[in-house]
Amino acid sequence: MKRFVLLALSAVLLSSCGPSRLYYWGSNPASDNGTSKYEQLAYKHYDTQTPEAICELLCVYEDMVSHPGGKRGVVPPGICAEYGFLLLQPETATNFAAYATAGQKRKFDSGDYSMSFREKGLKLLQMEMELYPESKAFIGPLLQTLSNR
Repeated sequence: MKRFVLLALSAVLLSSCGPSRLYYWGSNPASDNGTSKYEQLAYKHYDTQTPEAICELLCVYEDMVSHPGGKRGVVPPGICAEYGFLLLQPETATNFAAYATAGQKRKFDSGDYSMSFREKGLKLLQMEMELYPESKAFIGPLLQTLSNR
């Protein structure tokens, strides 16, 4: 009887130990490999580097920054920096204006993507330093250089 109670108690305790995510990495698409949408699109962007891939990735970044989730409820480390740096690239606004779908454009309330992407990019780099102070050593000088352009 003691063994049965111990076994039942162990089963109950272990059944509640499911994986919990510390951060929200974008929605999980219906895929068998278990990767997040961010992982798939980041790989696609850096692998193929098409304007369409940039548009998709920008929308995933926007979702991750606008709706942080996970156990901590904050944006994952490095995401604000990646997103901000991508927004500050000169071709990003041009490509987004030319290749984004109407649904993707609705996520960004601007007709002048150049100006709004620059402002948002600088704010995101600042946000990365606020959320993760250890990033100041790298992001600080980068932010200063980009602000002077």
